[in-house]
Amino acid sequence: MNMRWSLDDLYNSFDSKEFNNDLILCDKKLKEIKLWTENNLESEDNAAKKIEEYITLQIDFYNVFTKLITFANLTTTVEARNEIALKTLEKLQVKYTELTKPSVSFQKWLGCIGNLESIISSSKLLEEHRFYLKELSRNARYLLSEEEEDIVSKMSNTGSKAWAKLQDMITSTLLIDININGENKQLPLPIIRNMAYDKNPNIRKKAYESELESYKKIEESSCACLNGIKGEVITLCNLKGYSSPLEETLLNSRMSKETLDSMFQAIKESLPIFHKYYKRKSKILGHKNGLPFYDIFAPIGDVNIKFTYNEARNYIVKNFRTFSDKLADYADNAFENNWIDAEPREGKRGGAFCSNIHAIKQSRILANFNGSFSNMITLAHELGHGYHGSCLVNESILNSSYPMPIAETASIFCETIVMNAALKEVKEKEALSILESSISNAGQVIVDIYSRFLFESEVFKRRKDSALTVSELKEIMINSQKEAYGDSLDSSYLHPYMWINKSHYYSASRSFYNFPYAFGLLFSKGIYSEYLKRGNDFVKDYDKLLAETGKNNIVDVAKMMGFDINSLDFWRSSLKQIEMDINKFLDLSK
Repeated sequence: MNMRWSLDDLYNSFDSKEFNNDLILCDKKLKEIKLWTENNLESEDNAAKKIEEYITLQIDFYNVFTKLITFANLTTTVEARNEIALKTLEKLQVKYTELTKPSVSFQKWLGCIGNLESIISSSKLLEEHRFYLKELSRNARYLLSEEEEDIVSKMSNTGSKAWAKLQDMITSTLLIDININGENKQLPLPIIRNMAYDKNPNIRKKAYESELESYKKIEESSCACLNGIKGEVITLCNLKGYSSPLEETLLNSRMSKETLDSMFQAIKESLPIFHKYYKRKSKILGHKNGLPFYDIFAPIGDVNIKFTYNEARNYIVKNFRTFSDKLADYADNAFENNWIDAEPREGKRGGAFCSNIHAIKQSRILANFNGSFSNMITLAHELGHGYHGSCLVNESILNSSYPMPIAETASIFCETIVMNAALKEVKEKEALSILESSISNAGQVIVDIYSRFLFESEVFKRRKDSALTVSELKEIMINSQKEAYGDSLDSSYLHPYMWINKSHYYSASRSFYNFPYAFGLLFSKGIYSEYLKRGNDFVKDYDKLLAETGKNNIVDVAKMMGFDINSLDFWRSSLKQIEMDINKFLDLSK
């Protein structure tokens, strides 16, 4: 079965007739937007008609541009040295900056309209885009002048985006020296990272040591990338009037500080039960000083559940069908039509992601599949992202972008479906292994994510004064891991280079892309509990919720399910479900 994706439904190649025709069309649409804003924003006369025209122009442009840039971006993620793709991506990013000045002009104009509410109510098209327009109007206060925003947009291509590209290149092409069974090999980072799940403890430890050793080759360049990106974020936050990068992230996430504080308060209260789990796992694996980092993902139990790629497909589709045919058919279609790139190889970035391509009503999923149960769960996770996108295909492209915390809802919900189904059908020894794998994943999303939040917070705090050194970044990471994991990990075997491994740190537009994972897990736990109460009647409401995520803030999305996410009790109740699993594991593993 083919484990590489096909991008043919976007374009066959960069020199294809379709790609070049769309480039021409993109330029045309861009010129129309620029000319329109130059001629229509001098007064508020006929405001409703003007806003309708602008929205239509935006939709037409994005439907073309997103196809072009997605094709270039997806190509670079699996072919890090593809010069044509890299150059095309850069050209498209430069082209996109031409939209900055007209977009800022319109947003500033919109922000000054006093009777915006009544104007929106007068038009079906504007009513459809109510949230989008109200959000633009509210956020206009953080804009610099048109000229300044234009300069910032252009400079970011040679600033933060260039740093991010460099980091992606050096990690995607990094070959790691390792000796396995007496044979010296050079392997890509994703393959080495996957060895953390290997049944053989010697391979896990050797992979960890080889990974850390390899980072010494790129630590200075990665440090420079991180400093450049975080420095740019801080500078722009100060110029635009945000109190901090965290405030900007929360506004972009459509999430309040009250919600974040409640969630983290509940997480901090839950850490002791996770520490008990890590200590028990350490004892099972024969360690005396806590769990070494290289054994965090070590499989527990005599059964090492493995899947071929085709078996993973069948398993996921079968269990998705227990929830709904629509979800199962989406996943089956994604496999059948080669929407997934699952083969680890040199030149391909590590980790996993899903790109929802609204313009063609499809998605593409990147994974690095090695046959482990955890990797199968990762596929289910990313297919959840894709399903979320499929529930938005009938929305306007301007209403298809949802905030980061909600982004993890469908993915973790799909994980839960597959995980719970697996627990019901396996033998006791296998159940223990699956249960432990589930808790391990939850530990990453709760405990490790907390350490990443602590790390990024401290980096931003220190970066205000000066650039950080490699040793400082390693020190901050170690301290963050110690605070989150307590004494449950062996302090001699932590991971000082996790800041190199996690690509989320290297996005200037997505600071703190860590807490959304914790939000997604715990919010999904609440949603799954609701599903268990209501059964099949829940499915339509769930699909409706996903379809509404692009045009509501997070509090209102949660209210659709009757949840108060500002309440500490909501987060405690979700964490209680994980605590029950941990206690079950502690009992079974005595």
